[in-house]
Amino acid sequence: MPAASPWLLPAGFDEVLPPDALGLEELRRKVIDLFLAWGYELVMPPFLEYLDSLLRGTGPDLDLRTFKVTDQDSGRMLGVRADMTPQVARIDAHRLARGDVPVRLCYAGTVLHARASRVSASRAPIQAGAEIYGHVGVESDVEAIGLMLEMLRRAGVEHPHVDVGHLGVFRGLARGAALDEAAQAPLFAALQRKAEAEIDDLLQGVPAPWRERLGHLAKLNGGPEILDEAAARFSGEPRVPEEVAGALGDLRAISNGFRHRGETVHFDLAELRGYRYHGGIGFAAFVRGHGREIARGGRYDGMNAVAGRPRPATGFSADLRTLHQLGGHRPSRRGGVLAPWPGEADGVERAVSELRAAGERVVFRLPGQSGGARELECDRELVRAQEGWIARPLPGETGGG
Repeated sequence: MPAASPWLLPAGFDEVLPPDALGLEELRRKVIDLFLAWGYELVMPPFLEYLDSLLRGTGPDLDLRTFKVTDQDSGRMLGVRADMTPQVARIDAHRLARGDVPVRLCYAGTVLHARASRVSASRAPIQAGAEIYGHVGVESDVEAIGLMLEMLRRAGVEHPHVDVGHLGVFRGLARGAALDEAAQAPLFAALQRKAEAEIDDLLQGVPAPWRERLGHLAKLNGGPEILDEAAARFSGEPRVPEEVAGALGDLRAISNGFRHRGETVHFDLAELRGYRYHGGIGFAAFVRGHGREIARGGRYDGMNAVAGRPRPATGFSADLRTLHQLGGHRPSRRGGVLAPWPGEADGVERAVSELRAAGERVVFRLPGQSGGARELECDRELVRAQEGWIARPLPGETGGG
Protein backbone atom coordinates (compact mmCIF):
# COMPACT_ATOMS: atom_id res chain seq x y z
CA MET A 1 0.00 0.00 0.00
CA PRO A 2 1.27 3.52 -0.75
CA ALA A 3 2.27 5.54 2.28
CA ALA A 4 -0.41 7.85 3.62
CA SER A 5 0.06 11.51 2.85
CA PRO A 6 1.60 13.40 5.78
CA TRP A 7 -1.03 16.10 5.15
CA LEU A 8 -3.99 13.77 5.59
CA LEU A 9 -6.25 14.76 8.49
CA PRO A 10 -7.68 12.17 10.92
CA ALA A 11 -11.16 10.86 10.15
CA GLY A 12 -13.82 13.22 11.45
CA PHE A 13 -11.60 16.32 11.38
CA ASP A 14 -11.51 18.91 8.64
CA GLU A 15 -10.56 22.49 7.88
CA VAL A 16 -12.94 25.33 7.16
CA LEU A 17 -11.63 27.44 4.30
CA PRO A 18 -12.55 30.86 2.93
CA PRO A 19 -15.24 32.02 2.50
CA ASP A 20 -16.98 29.36 4.64
CA ALA A 21 -14.77 30.14 7.64
CA LEU A 22 -15.98 33.73 7.69
CA GLY A 23 -19.59 32.61 7.22
CA LEU A 24 -19.26 30.23 10.17
CA GLU A 25 -17.69 32.92 12.33
CA GLU A 26 -20.44 35.40 11.43
CA LEU A 27 -23.01 32.77 12.41
CA ARG A 28 -21.26 32.23 15.76
CA ARG A 29 -21.36 35.97 16.45
CA LYS A 30 -25.01 36.18 15.41
CA VAL A 31 -25.95 33.34 17.75
CA ILE A 32 -24.01 34.81 20.68
CA ASP A 33 -25.62 38.23 20.09
CA LEU A 34 -29.04 36.54 20.11
CA PHE A 35 -28.31 34.84 23.45
CA LEU A 36 -27.09 38.12 24.95
CA ALA A 37 -30.24 39.89 23.77
CA TRP A 38 -32.31 37.33 25.71
CA GLY A 39 -30.40 38.08 28.91
CA TYR A 40 -27.85 35.22 28.86
CA GLU A 41 -24.28 35.81 30.02
CA LEU A 42 -21.34 34.43 28.06
CA VAL A 43 -18.92 31.99 29.72
CA MET A 44 -15.77 30.39 28.30
CA PRO A 45 -14.94 27.08 30.03
CA PRO A 46 -11.44 25.60 29.60
CA PHE A 47 -10.69 23.11 26.85
CA LEU A 48 -9.38 20.53 29.34
CA GLU A 49 -10.36 19.71 32.90
CA TYR A 50 -9.56 17.06 35.46
CA LEU A 51 -11.47 13.99 34.36
CA ASP A 52 -13.23 13.36 37.65
CA SER A 53 -14.68 16.88 37.53
CA LEU A 54 -15.48 16.88 33.81
CA LEU A 55 -17.47 13.63 33.86
CA ARG A 56 -19.04 13.76 37.31
CA GLY A 57 -22.75 13.03 37.07
CA THR A 58 -22.78 12.56 33.28
CA GLY A 59 -22.98 8.77 32.80
CA PRO A 60 -21.20 6.40 30.39
CA ASP A 61 -22.21 7.99 27.08
CA LEU A 62 -20.06 11.06 27.56
CA ASP A 63 -17.20 9.02 29.03
CA LEU A 64 -16.89 7.06 25.78
CA ARG A 65 -16.72 10.28 23.76
CA THR A 66 -14.05 11.95 25.89
CA PHE A 67 -10.37 12.12 24.90
CA LYS A 68 -8.25 11.36 27.96
CA VAL A 69 -4.65 12.45 28.59
CA THR A 70 -2.29 12.51 31.57
CA ASP A 71 -1.39 15.87 33.06
CA GLN A 72 2.42 16.05 33.07
CA ASP A 73 2.38 18.45 36.03
CA SER A 74 0.14 16.60 38.48
CA GLY A 75 0.00 13.07 37.08
CA ARG A 76 -3.82 13.22 37.18
CA MET A 77 -6.05 12.30 34.27
CA LEU A 78 -7.39 15.14 32.14
CA GLY A 79 -10.31 15.09 29.75
CA VAL A 80 -10.80 17.16 26.61
CA ARG A 81 -14.38 18.39 26.72
CA ALA A 82 -16.84 16.46 24.55
CA ASP A 83 -19.79 18.54 25.76
CA MET A 84 -19.74 21.98 27.37
CA THR A 85 -22.97 21.62 29.34
CA PRO A 86 -21.35 19.84 32.35
CA GLN A 87 -18.69 22.54 32.47
CA VAL A 88 -21.28 25.30 32.54
CA ALA A 89 -23.16 23.46 35.31
CA ARG A 90 -19.91 23.37 37.32
CA ILE A 91 -19.46 27.11 36.79
CA ASP A 92 -22.97 27.77 38.11
CA ALA A 93 -22.42 25.46 41.08
CA HIS A 94 -18.97 26.62 42.17
CA ARG A 95 -17.95 29.91 40.55
CA LEU A 96 -21.09 32.02 40.69
CA ALA A 97 -22.63 32.94 44.05
CA ARG A 98 -26.02 34.46 43.33
CA GLY A 99 -28.26 32.75 45.85
CA ASP A 100 -31.47 31.38 44.42
CA VAL A 101 -31.75 33.94 41.61
CA PRO A 102 -32.15 32.28 38.19
CA VAL A 103 -28.89 32.37 36.23
CA ARG A 104 -28.78 32.35 32.42
CA LEU A 105 -25.48 31.32 30.82
CA CYS A 106 -24.46 30.77 27.19
CA TYR A 107 -21.38 29.53 25.39
CA ALA A 108 -19.88 28.66 22.02
CA GLY A 109 -16.72 26.68 21.40
CA THR A 110 -15.15 23.60 19.88
CA VAL A 111 -15.60 20.22 21.57
CA LEU A 112 -13.78 17.00 20.66
CA HIS A 113 -15.26 13.53 20.33
CA ALA A 114 -13.07 10.46 20.73
CA ARG A 115 -15.70 8.53 18.76
CA ALA A 116 -17.85 9.87 15.96
CA SER A 117 -21.59 9.56 16.54
CA ARG A 118 -22.00 8.25 12.99
CA VAL A 119 -20.01 7.69 9.81
CA SER A 120 -18.69 10.95 8.31
CA ALA A 121 -19.76 12.96 11.38
CA SER A 122 -17.45 15.71 12.57
CA ARG A 123 -15.47 14.84 15.68
CA ALA A 124 -14.86 18.53 16.37
CA PRO A 125 -18.29 20.20 16.49
CA ILE A 126 -18.59 23.87 17.39
CA GLN A 127 -21.10 23.64 20.21
CA ALA A 128 -23.29 26.61 21.02
CA GLY A 129 -25.88 26.54 23.75
CA ALA A 130 -27.77 28.29 26.51
CA GLU A 131 -28.70 27.14 30.01
CA ILE A 132 -31.05 28.36 32.75
CA TYR A 133 -30.26 27.49 36.38
CA GLY A 134 -32.40 27.97 39.45
CA HIS A 135 -35.94 27.76 38.07
CA VAL A 136 -38.03 24.62 38.50
CA GLY A 137 -41.15 25.48 36.47
CA VAL A 138 -41.86 24.51 32.87
CA GLU A 139 -41.75 28.21 31.96
CA SER A 140 -37.96 27.98 31.79
CA ASP A 141 -38.30 24.97 29.45
CA VAL A 142 -40.65 27.02 27.27
CA GLU A 143 -38.06 29.80 27.18
CA ALA A 144 -35.27 27.37 26.27
CA ILE A 145 -37.29 25.83 23.43
CA GLY A 146 -38.33 29.27 22.19
CA LEU A 147 -34.72 30.48 22.17
CA MET A 148 -33.61 27.32 20.37
CA LEU A 149 -36.22 27.95 17.65
CA GLU A 150 -35.13 31.57 17.28
CA MET A 151 -31.50 30.43 16.96
CA LEU A 152 -32.49 28.10 14.13
CA ARG A 153 -34.37 30.91 12.38
CA ARG A 154 -31.39 33.24 12.68
CA ALA A 155 -29.20 30.50 11.20
CA GLY A 156 -31.47 30.29 8.16
CA VAL A 157 -32.83 26.82 8.95
CA GLU A 158 -36.31 26.68 7.46
CA HIS A 159 -39.33 24.89 8.93
CA PRO A 160 -37.70 23.14 11.91
CA HIS A 161 -39.81 20.48 13.60
CA VAL A 162 -39.56 20.25 17.40
CA ASP A 163 -40.44 17.09 19.31
CA VAL A 164 -40.93 17.34 23.08
CA GLY A 165 -40.98 14.31 25.38
CA HIS A 166 -40.66 13.52 29.06
CA LEU A 167 -38.56 10.74 30.55
CA GLY A 168 -40.97 10.59 33.48
CA VAL A 169 -43.53 8.82 31.29
CA PHE A 170 -41.19 5.96 30.40
CA ARG A 171 -39.66 5.72 33.87
CA GLY A 172 -43.05 5.71 35.58
CA LEU A 173 -44.45 3.01 33.31
CA ALA A 174 -41.27 0.92 33.63
CA ARG A 175 -41.46 1.20 37.40
CA GLY A 176 -45.12 0.20 37.37
CA ALA A 177 -44.21 -2.84 35.26
CA ALA A 178 -41.45 -3.74 37.76
CA LEU A 179 -38.72 -3.60 35.07
CA ASP A 180 -35.23 -3.46 36.52
CA GLU A 181 -32.37 -1.45 34.99
CA ALA A 182 -31.15 -4.40 32.94
CA ALA A 183 -34.57 -4.78 31.32
CA GLN A 184 -35.11 -1.06 30.86
CA ALA A 185 -31.89 -0.39 28.91
CA PRO A 186 -32.68 -2.37 25.71
CA LEU A 187 -36.31 -1.21 25.79
CA PHE A 188 -35.15 2.39 26.16
CA ALA A 189 -32.92 1.98 23.10
CA ALA A 190 -35.63 0.28 21.02
CA LEU A 191 -38.12 3.05 21.82
CA GLN A 192 -35.68 5.66 20.59
CA ARG A 193 -35.52 3.84 17.23
CA LYS A 194 -39.29 3.17 17.26
CA ALA A 195 -38.45 -0.46 16.46
CA GLU A 196 -41.93 -1.82 17.14
CA ALA A 197 -41.13 -5.49 16.48
CA GLU A 198 -38.15 -5.33 18.84
CA ILE A 199 -40.26 -3.54 21.44
CA ASP A 200 -42.88 -6.30 21.26
CA ASP A 201 -40.20 -8.97 21.76
CA LEU A 202 -38.69 -7.15 24.74
CA LEU A 203 -42.10 -6.84 26.39
CA GLN A 204 -42.87 -10.56 26.24
CA GLY A 205 -43.62 -11.73 29.75
CA VAL A 206 -44.64 -8.27 30.98
CA PRO A 207 -48.23 -8.21 32.36
CA ALA A 208 -50.75 -7.22 29.69
CA PRO A 209 -51.76 -3.72 30.90
CA TRP A 210 -48.13 -2.61 31.24
CA ARG A 211 -47.09 -4.32 27.99
CA GLU A 212 -49.78 -2.42 26.09
CA ARG A 213 -48.93 0.91 27.72
CA LEU A 214 -45.18 0.63 27.15
CA GLY A 215 -45.62 -0.79 23.65
CA HIS A 216 -47.83 2.11 22.60
CA LEU A 217 -45.26 4.78 23.55
CA ALA A 218 -43.62 4.56 20.11
CA LYS A 219 -46.96 5.51 18.50
CA LEU A 220 -47.76 8.44 20.77
CA ASN A 221 -46.40 11.30 18.69
CA GLY A 222 -48.12 14.28 17.11
CA GLY A 223 -49.86 17.44 18.22
CA PRO A 224 -51.23 18.31 21.68
CA GLU A 225 -54.06 15.83 21.16
CA ILE A 226 -51.73 12.90 21.79
CA LEU A 227 -51.43 14.00 25.42
CA ASP A 228 -55.14 13.34 25.86
CA GLU A 229 -54.77 10.00 24.09
CA ALA A 230 -51.89 9.08 26.41
CA ALA A 231 -53.92 10.00 29.49
CA ALA A 232 -56.78 7.80 28.26
CA ARG A 233 -54.52 4.83 27.54
CA PHE A 234 -52.79 5.09 30.92
CA SER A 235 -56.05 5.31 32.88
CA GLY A 236 -57.75 2.38 34.61
CA GLU A 237 -56.28 -0.40 36.67
CA PRO A 238 -53.60 -1.01 37.64
CA ARG A 239 -53.03 2.67 38.29
CA VAL A 240 -49.90 4.23 36.84
CA PRO A 241 -47.44 5.96 39.20
CA GLU A 242 -48.05 9.65 39.90
CA GLU A 243 -44.82 10.37 38.02
CA VAL A 244 -46.61 9.64 34.73
CA ALA A 245 -49.50 12.03 35.42
CA GLY A 246 -47.03 14.71 36.51
CA ALA A 247 -45.03 14.30 33.31
CA LEU A 248 -48.15 14.62 31.14
CA GLY A 249 -49.12 17.72 33.12
CA ASP A 250 -45.72 19.29 32.39
CA LEU A 251 -46.13 18.57 28.68
CA ARG A 252 -49.60 20.14 28.67
CA ALA A 253 -48.14 23.25 30.31
CA ILE A 254 -45.52 23.47 27.56
CA SER A 255 -48.24 23.10 24.92
CA ASN A 256 -50.18 25.95 26.54
CA GLY A 257 -47.06 28.09 26.75
CA PHE A 258 -46.52 27.89 23.00
CA ARG A 259 -50.21 28.23 22.19
CA HIS A 260 -50.16 31.60 23.95
CA ARG A 261 -47.28 32.57 21.65
CA GLY A 262 -49.24 31.51 18.58
CA GLU A 263 -46.88 28.58 17.93
CA THR A 264 -47.24 24.83 18.03
CA VAL A 265 -44.77 22.19 19.16
CA HIS A 266 -45.11 18.45 18.65
CA PHE A 267 -44.92 15.75 21.26
CA ASP A 268 -43.25 12.36 21.09
CA LEU A 269 -43.46 10.18 24.18
CA ALA A 270 -40.67 7.98 22.83
CA GLU A 271 -38.39 11.02 22.48
CA LEU A 272 -35.77 9.75 24.92
CA ARG A 273 -32.48 10.47 23.19
CA GLY A 274 -29.62 12.47 24.65
CA TYR A 275 -26.83 12.02 27.12
CA ARG A 276 -27.78 10.13 30.26
CA TYR A 277 -27.53 13.22 32.43
CA HIS A 278 -30.80 14.50 30.94
CA GLY A 279 -33.97 13.79 32.91
CA GLY A 280 -37.56 14.97 32.83
CA ILE A 281 -38.50 17.11 29.85
CA GLY A 282 -36.43 16.57 26.71
CA PHE A 283 -36.71 18.15 23.28
CA ALA A 284 -35.06 17.99 19.89
CA ALA A 285 -35.28 19.89 16.61
CA PHE A 286 -35.30 18.20 13.22
CA VAL A 287 -35.43 19.41 9.64
CA ARG A 288 -36.61 17.59 6.53
CA GLY A 289 -33.83 15.80 4.65
CA HIS A 290 -31.48 15.58 7.63
CA GLY A 291 -31.62 12.25 9.42
CA ARG A 292 -30.58 13.39 12.89
CA GLU A 293 -31.54 16.10 15.32
CA ILE A 294 -29.96 19.49 14.64
CA ALA A 295 -30.40 20.82 18.19
CA ARG A 296 -31.23 19.11 21.47
CA GLY A 297 -31.94 19.98 25.06
CA GLY A 298 -33.87 19.27 28.21
CA ARG A 299 -33.80 19.08 31.99
CA TYR A 300 -30.70 17.90 33.86
CA ASP A 301 -31.38 18.82 37.48
CA GLY A 302 -29.41 15.88 38.86
CA MET A 303 -26.06 17.01 37.45
CA ASN A 304 -26.01 20.11 39.63
CA ALA A 305 -26.72 18.02 42.73
CA VAL A 306 -23.68 15.87 41.93
CA ALA A 307 -21.67 19.06 41.44
CA GLY A 308 -22.46 19.97 45.04
CA ARG A 309 -25.23 22.52 44.61
CA PRO A 310 -28.70 21.11 43.92
CA ARG A 311 -30.22 23.44 41.33
CA PRO A 312 -32.92 22.89 38.70
CA ALA A 313 -31.47 23.30 35.24
CA THR A 314 -32.62 23.28 31.62
CA GLY A 315 -31.06 24.26 28.33
CA PHE A 316 -30.07 23.21 24.82
CA SER A 317 -27.14 23.04 22.45
CA ALA A 318 -26.42 22.66 18.74
CA ASP A 319 -23.46 22.23 16.42
CA LEU A 320 -22.87 25.47 14.53
CA ARG A 321 -21.15 23.57 11.72
CA THR A 322 -24.38 21.69 11.08
CA LEU A 323 -26.49 24.85 11.24
CA HIS A 324 -24.06 26.60 8.90
CA GLN A 325 -24.42 23.84 6.33
CA LEU A 326 -28.20 23.54 6.62
CA GLY A 327 -28.86 27.27 6.65
CA GLY A 328 -26.62 27.96 3.67
CA HIS A 329 -25.12 30.84 5.63
CA ARG A 330 -22.70 32.82 3.52
CA PRO A 331 -20.56 35.72 4.67
CA SER A 332 -21.81 39.18 3.84
CA ARG A 333 -20.13 40.57 0.76
CA ARG A 334 -17.58 43.00 2.09
CA GLY A 335 -15.67 44.03 -0.99
CA GLY A 336 -12.64 46.09 -0.18
CA VAL A 337 -10.23 48.82 -1.18
CA LEU A 338 -6.84 48.16 -2.76
CA ALA A 339 -4.36 50.78 -1.58
CA PRO A 340 -0.87 51.67 -2.83
CA TRP A 341 2.07 50.57 -0.69
CA PRO A 342 2.73 53.37 1.85
CA GLY A 343 6.27 53.98 0.68
CA GLU A 344 5.07 54.72 -2.83
CA ALA A 345 2.79 57.69 -2.05
CA ASP A 346 2.44 60.32 0.68
CA GLY A 347 -0.60 60.33 2.94
CA VAL A 348 -1.69 56.75 2.12
CA GLU A 349 -1.28 55.41 5.65
CA ARG A 350 -3.53 58.08 7.15
CA ALA A 351 -6.19 57.52 4.50
CA VAL A 352 -6.05 53.76 5.06
CA SER A 353 -6.33 54.18 8.83
CA GLU A 354 -9.42 56.34 8.42
CA LEU A 355 -11.05 53.83 6.09
CA ARG A 356 -10.33 50.92 8.44
CA ALA A 357 -11.63 52.90 11.42
CA ALA A 358 -14.85 53.37 9.45
CA GLY A 359 -15.15 49.59 9.06
CA GLU A 360 -13.73 49.23 5.57
CA ARG A 361 -11.55 46.35 4.46
CA VAL A 362 -8.33 47.75 2.99
CA VAL A 363 -5.57 45.69 1.39
CA PHE A 364 -2.14 47.06 0.53
CA ARG A 365 -0.72 46.34 -2.92
CA LEU A 366 2.64 44.75 -2.12
CA PRO A 367 5.55 45.89 -4.31
CA GLY A 368 6.07 43.46 -7.22
CA GLN A 369 3.04 41.35 -6.40
CA SER A 370 1.00 39.44 -8.95
CA GLY A 371 -2.71 40.09 -9.35
CA GLY A 372 -4.75 43.19 -8.88
CA ALA A 373 -7.82 44.44 -7.07
CA ARG A 374 -10.27 41.80 -8.31
CA GLU A 375 -7.89 38.95 -7.51
CA LEU A 376 -7.72 40.30 -3.96
CA GLU A 377 -11.53 40.58 -3.83
CA CYS A 378 -11.49 44.37 -3.79
CA ASP A 379 -14.12 46.38 -5.63
CA ARG A 380 -12.40 49.78 -5.24
CA GLU A 381 -8.96 51.33 -5.43
CA LEU A 382 -7.53 54.09 -3.30
CA VAL A 383 -6.51 56.89 -5.68
CA ARG A 384 -5.36 60.46 -5.26
CA ALA A 385 -7.82 63.13 -6.31
CA GLN A 386 -7.92 66.91 -5.93
CA GLU A 387 -9.78 66.54 -2.63
CA GLY A 388 -7.31 63.95 -1.36
CA TRP A 389 -7.30 60.16 -1.30
CA ILE A 390 -10.62 58.58 -2.35
CA ALA A 391 -11.87 55.01 -2.78
CA ARG A 392 -12.90 54.81 -6.44
CA PRO A 393 -15.00 51.92 -7.79
CA LEU A 394 -13.30 49.67 -10.32
CA PRO A 395 -14.62 49.79 -13.88
CA GLY A 396 -17.90 47.87 -13.94
CA GLU A 397 -18.50 48.35 -10.20
CA THR A 398 -21.11 50.72 -8.83
CA GLY A 399 -19.79 51.33 -5.35
CA GLY A 400 -18.45 49.91 -2.13
CA GLY A 401 -19.22 46.46 -0.70
